[in-house]
Amino acid sequence: MKGELLYEGKAKQVFTVVGDDTQLVLSYKNDATAFNGEKKATFTGKGRYNNLISAKVFEFLHEKGVASHFERVLNDTEQLVQKTTIIPIEVVVRNLAAGSITRRFGIEEKTAFTPSLVEFYYKNDALGDPLMSDDHALLLTDVSLEEIAEIKSAALQVNEQLQKFFLGINLVLVDFKLEFGRNVDGKIVLSDEVSPDTCRLWDKDTGKKMDKDVFREGLGDLLDVYDNILNRLEAVK
Repeated sequence: MKGELLYEGKAKQVFTVVGDDTQLVLSYKNDATAFNGEKKATFTGKGRYNNLISAKVFEFLHEKGVASHFERVLNDTEQLVQKTTIIPIEVVVRNLAAGSITRRFGIEEKTAFTPSLVEFYYKNDALGDPLMSDDHALLLTDVSLEEIAEIKSAALQVNEQLQKFFLGINLVLVDFKLEFGRNVDGKIVLSDEVSPDTCRLWDKDTGKKMDKDVFREGLGDLLDVYDNILNRLEAVK
């Protein structure tokens, strides 16, 4: 099934599917990066956790009517997805203040955003993925005003569902990053991954960080944290 390597990013490899130009294979790597790639490490087994956790998230969202590129898990580190052309906008949804927004605007950590805050970042590693406005999105990408509204609405829908999803395993969804792409029919669908690499998660009872911040801030064993999350998800009936 898996064909040629099409693209390799910081966290995944993307392969063609032999005999089918409408699908791709995502292969999750064991690499971890932070601070726009300035901090790097490899954790044996990390790709498995990201693949399986992201798959469970996409399966849940599918049940809730959220369209995505996800098709099915192929093995421990790979999943089959619809081929999409990624829109170069990273969509960040924030429920509580943490990370860059506290430094950028001086907002105290744990400040609640009501309603939830949606931010756009220009997906460009060379430029450091800068914060962008709607007008910047219109200038730098091929999205229309209507599609910007569609993307924001979809991101907030995902947020509403994921808050419940993670609360079900005693985790608070602080913030997260999404990417969207156009499938072969031109429809905008949720793409990329949704995992502890792309979500900021805190344990509801202890406040312990349960995401890639453990690696960013040197707070503990990243694999132990990701294993804990997968075990919680697998325990849910």
